[in-house]
This record gives sequence, C-alpha cells and structure tokens, in this order.
Amino acid sequence: MHWRSLFEILKIGLAQNSFQMTSNTVVDDKGHKNRVPERVLSGTFADLPAPELKWEQMPTAPVPRLDGSAIQIENLLYVFSGYGTLDYVHSHVDIYNFSDNSWSDRFDTPKEMANSHLGMACDGRYVYIISGQYGPQCRSPTSRSFVLDTQTRKWESFPPLPAPRYAAATQIWKGRLHVMGGSKENRHTPGTDHWSIAVKNGKPLEKQWRNEVPIPRGGPHRACVAVGDKFFVIGGQEGDFMAKPGSPIFKCSRRHEVVYGDVYMLDNEMQWKVLPAMPKPNSHIESSWILWNNSIIIMGGTTEKNPVTKRMILVGEVFQFHLDTLVDIVTPIFMEFPVPLH
Repeated sequence: MHWRSLFEILKIGLAQNSFQMTSNTVVDDKGHKNRVPERVLSGTFADLPAPELKWEQMPTAPVPRLDGSAIQIENLLYVFSGYGTLDYVHSHVDIYNFSDNSWSDRFDTPKEMANSHLGMACDGRYVYIISGQYGPQCRSPTSRSFVLDTQTRKWESFPPLPAPRYAAATQIWKGRLHVMGGSKENRHTPGTDHWSIAVKNGKPLEKQWRNEVPIPRGGPHRACVAVGDKFFVIGGQEGDFMAKPGSPIFKCSRRHEVVYGDVYMLDNEMQWKVLPAMPKPNSHIESSWILWNNSIIIMGGTTEKNPVTKRMILVGEVFQFHLDTLVDIVTPIFMEFPVPLH
C-alpha cells in the first residue's frame, strides 16, 4: 500500500479516541441480561502494516539500562548512565565501536552529574549534558550541567539551567544550545520553557541562558532534531511517575500520563509551527532517531499504557519523516524488532 493511502487511513483512526468503547452482555445472579460497557485498546496501538527487514543481533550491552542517553560520533556510540534497576543508577559511559562491533571501553561521569533523564546534544566532538534526575527511584532533578570532550575524555562544568528539568528536549541549532520542555521539579508537571545559550568548541559564549519562545506543548522524552534552518520536536508525553509523598527513598508512585505524537517545527521566523502528528503516540525517543536519506528515522519508543493492565506498551516499528516535502509524518518503513526498543 502506498504510504499516503496508509496515512489517510491512520488519520481517520487517530481522529477518534485512542481508546474505543464497546459493550458486552453479561448475566447477573438473577438471570437478568445487562449490557456492560468495556474500554478496549484502539488498533492504533497495534503494530502498523509495513515492509519487514531482517535484524542482526549485536553484542549485548555491558549493563542493562533504562532512561539512559546515547550519542554517536563517527564510528563510536557513547551510552550514558541510566537506571540499572529502580534502586540503582549508573554513573559511567560505555562505548560501542562500530568498526569491530564490540563494546570497547568505559569511563566515569562526574559525581555531581545527573544519572537519568538527561538533556543531551553533540556538535561532533563535545557532548553537552543538561540537567536531569540525580539518583535512583524518583529523586529530584538537578540543574547542574556538564560538557564532555570525547577526544580527551575530560569533563567541564557548564552553566546550570535556569530551572532543573527531567528529560528536556536538547539540541544545538545555529550555534546555540537549545533546551525546552521536559518535566518540572515535581517530575509530573510538563514544562514549556525554552532557553538557549551560544556555544562553541564546548564552551559557553554567554554567561546566562536566554529565554526563547516557549514550546506549545510541554513534557519529556521527545526526539529533538536540527536540520539546516529547521528545528523539529517530535512526540513525548505529559506526566510521569512521582515520588511518593513522605517516602525517605523517593519511591516512585504511578501517576496519569498522556503519550502524544505531536510534531512541532521552529524556523527562521522563530515561531512554532504544528505539523501532522505521528501515526501513533510515541515517547522515550530522545536517543532513538537518526538522519538518513534526507529523512528523520525514529525507531521504537513507548506508546499509551494498556488500559486494563496499565503496563507500558513498547513500539515495534521504525518511522520515516521526509524532510524534502515535510510530508505528513510519519510512515512506518520497517517493522518488528526482535525486541521492541525503549
């Protein structure tokens, strides 16, 4: 099926509620038949039709990670921090070498640096790590920020963000480091603030962050991509787990979350423009995108929770957004990871 026809079908489905109401007939103790409404998961969250590619399994990562971050520079993939378990967080970087397909090295992060929900961007040598959560469970965020020189593997402090954020969208665009959205200090409330600071060769060129036009919809775990004179923010969510009130270990407590597929674009006019949404809501994709063949490719992610079990549903597709036409985002081009990616 041609992708445009597929998108038109999807658009009809997305115009409806993500969850569809149906009914079922049940018989009570007295033999009376009653119609009972049921809430079932929409087909939106099933795997979407797409061509299938074969996947090759690569060497297993040295440690399991959740809510870590990753940056590729030439033939090296740098994988940062993240949860090992809910009660343990990593404070190091693992390096994967694509030349010989091996995990080749590791080194520590600064003790003061956040351990998960990092904002991260790279200019090809220097990696900027902005704010994030410090510690395990659902602990508080820190505004502390750092820069890594990947050639020397030396860390330097960077001006702290005006306010701490969890998993803020972060990217370098036109010589400025932009940070926006994320979750606010309570971990649940979406932030819409947008700041920037001029940078060059791993150094700030200004003493303070500058206020920019707020993003229309706040929240964490979004893909943030700069291409030429255009700046894209894709997907994300509103809400997240919060620390249980009074818990001495900041034990995570489930809260209502809304995952969305919204797409926003900033251009030379410095005004946000709304582009058509993804075929399905998608979050946790801040490190799950690449630029390829004049397209943004987004792999995996998470979508709305199952309405009955409340368990997270993982995304099993790869999506493509064509930059030449800014055509209605996104069509699935490959399908079925061996294991859905988060």
